[in-house]
Amino acid sequence: MKWACVGMVGLAVALAWVNPAAAQERPVRPAPPRVPEGVRALRDLSYVEGGHERQRLDLYLPERVDGRRPVIVWIHGGAWQTGSKDHCPAMRFAVKGYAVASVNYRLSQHAVFPAQIEDCKAAIRWLRANADKYDLDPDHIGAWGASAGGHLVAMLGTAGGVKRLEGQGGNLDRSSRVQCVVDWFGPSNLLTMGGWHDNPDSPEARLIGGPVGENQEKARQASPLTYAGKDSAPFLIMHGDQDHIVPPGQSEALAEALKKAGVVVTLQIVAGNGHGGPGFTSPENRKLIEDFFDKHLRPGRAAGKAEAQLSSPDARRRP
Repeated sequence: MKWACVGMVGLAVALAWVNPAAAQERPVRPAPPRVPEGVRALRDLSYVEGGHERQRLDLYLPERVDGRRPVIVWIHGGAWQTGSKDHCPAMRFAVKGYAVASVNYRLSQHAVFPAQIEDCKAAIRWLRANADKYDLDPDHIGAWGASAGGHLVAMLGTAGGVKRLEGQGGNLDRSSRVQCVVDWFGPSNLLTMGGWHDNPDSPEARLIGGPVGENQEKARQASPLTYAGKDSAPFLIMHGDQDHIVPPGQSEALAEALKKAGVVVTLQIVAGNGHGGPGFTSPENRKLIEDFFDKHLRPGRAAGKAEAQLSSPDARRRP
């Protein structure tokens, strides 16, 4: 299964950041990727009983796997205003024996923050509550997201134990923590995005319910950097050095905070790429992602050379 749709999805994400209205009127909708042979797709599963129409996920299950399947959860981007679970680059991992969940969440036009992270946490809890039903490994769940989805998976990875962000989405006896995070170019500190991000109609303003400058405490609470600490999950952060939508400094600041806290973190700057791009799915970076998930979600597997480089908190940047 190829990753070709990622570039088109990245274009749609960028449109949503730069001109949210235009993105909603003329959405870029690549055809949903074909479900690979040997993978069973279960679509539109409600992870909140009686909840909003957006509180649903798709589950991709490998058919020929004995025992519990580790889980990769994909969170889509779209400036918290658009996007869909339908386009899931993580689906290819189902061929490798992972269960993959692709999650929709309430957008900012439906509800302001913390609704979005509450939904993502509810989805993680639902997966654990239904682990027996779908043969999932509840102790090995990783999260991966791009742009606004990168922000939300970073929140999952740093604020796993923050009870005020759990919401009332059910299965509150289960943990919403994840065991690792792949963050593609997500904002980490809404207070330092700067420029047009501070406008009253910016995606950040729509997310928190008002301009960042006038709602600094809300912006702080919606920032993964606020929660980065020793209990954070291991991170692989990838960011284009030509990203003019979310500045690379957002990822650099999060990586530095995690490193100072003693958390295993790798920051991969993708040269010549912007807010997404083909470099994110180069053979080297595909292997980096695969090795990272194998290391943290399949602890019994032998560590290859790339995995060994991920094991040190000092492995912050790779060429």
